[in-house]
Amino acid sequence: MTFTGTIKSGFDNYVTFKGRASRSEYWYWYLFVLLLSTCTQLFDVAAFPYSVWSPTNTITLLVVLLPGWAVLVRRLDDVNRSGWWMLLVLTVIGIFVLLYWMIKNSDQGENSYGE
Repeated sequence: MTFTGTIKSGFDNYVTFKGRASRSEYWYWYLFVLLLSTCTQLFDVAAFPYSVWSPTNTITLLVVLLPGWAVLVRRLDDVNRSGWWMLLVLTVIGIFVLLYWMIKNSDQGENSYGE
């Protein structure tokens, strides 16, 4: 999947927690979020130089929060794991387990969550 196709897919499927997301779709989505966050942070520093809080960046991250969760759940489905495994992020060790699953190749063919 291409970078622009991933962004379109992420916003088109922002509440779709069923199905599968490829490894490239997942990582392109988070590259997009990182670039968008960096740009809004730079804007906030320029527009509000003495502010401790960055309002534009906060609003931007809230907008991409739900689509990000959806992409994460679909990626977990792609490696044949339930979306509930995303709660592992609340533990220190779980972050590394999730990172491994996000890097792992997709299950070939059909799995419990579709093709």
